[in-house]
Amino acid sequence: MALMITDDCINCAVCEPECPNLAIYEGEDIFEIDPNLCTECIGHFDEPQCQLVCPVDCIPLNPAKQETPEQLQAKYQLLTGTRP
Repeated sequence: MALMITDDCINCAVCEPECPNLAIYEGEDIFEIDPNLCTECIGHFDEPQCQLVCPVDCIPLNPAKQETPEQLQAKYQLLTGTRP
């Protein structure tokens, strides 16, 4: 699954620079995650970096964007131009 940022976001901006795929951006009211770019850091790190730094724990899995680890890996390869 891709991740999402909930309304509990306090707009501290610590998550944005942590995203290796540039999926996090400043939305109209809170920061948001582009599910087409989010790989949950698969291919880059062992766990999502945004979740590690978020001080209010407002970055859960996005239930509307369910993806398997294999799909996330394929998305990572597409985004980075790498092959297995």
